[in-house]
Amino acid sequence: MGDRTFVVVGGTSGIGLELAKDIVSDGHRVVLTGRDQAKTEEVATSIGDRATGVALDISEPKGIAGQLASIGPVHGLVLAAIERDANTARDYDIERAIRLVTLKLVGYTEVVHALLDRLEPSGETGIVLFGGRAKDAPYPGSTTVSTINGGVAGMVKTLALELAPIRVNAIHPGIIGDSPFWSEKPAGVLDGYESRTPGGALATMADIVDATKFLLNNRGVSATNLYVDRGWRIT
Repeated sequence: MGDRTFVVVGGTSGIGLELAKDIVSDGHRVVLTGRDQAKTEEVATSIGDRATGVALDISEPKGIAGQLASIGPVHGLVLAAIERDANTARDYDIERAIRLVTLKLVGYTEVVHALLDRLEPSGETGIVLFGGRAKDAPYPGSTTVSTINGGVAGMVKTLALELAPIRVNAIHPGIIGDSPFWSEKPAGVLDGYESRTPGGALATMADIVDATKFLLNNRGVSATNLYVDRGWRIT
């Protein structure tokens, strides 16, 4: 892979942070983003001198270009920033819905637009968007989340066509048992989900990191939506 620079949007916690650490451990540079400048810089410092922190709030897309202006050449981009939202058609919170739609569907695209002059125009360059299985497996309150993740699946195809030879793919994680959100659930909450995977175990953050790196680096893969959930829901 050589000495390359990757940008991880949403890299200060959870899967994004694990990916940023892994990129540095492979000998590359990482620029990670988070909404709070002080926290983002603190996280970058904890990873090492090959990590840089940049403050960025992609739910406010008009400021994205300016916030990313300091970044140099980029060899891979991961859009892992997410927010969780419970919203239904019967009890609809318009402001929450607008924020989440803006964050993923507008914010993701504007990050790509803002960095396009620094993304190496080559099949070696990969972009990975984070969606989620809620698009296929809705639950009470997932109206906005399910819709947006379906939108991510569509974005992958149009961006892959527009940006070629740069490759664009998406990863759609299932329930990630050891992620901060799920691992803090009360005892027994995950049992029912685990029982719905063929092997009786949920996907892990390491699984997602590994799959993301595959999408970033495999030159034969573009316009693909990859599910990483250990076969959740087929049993």
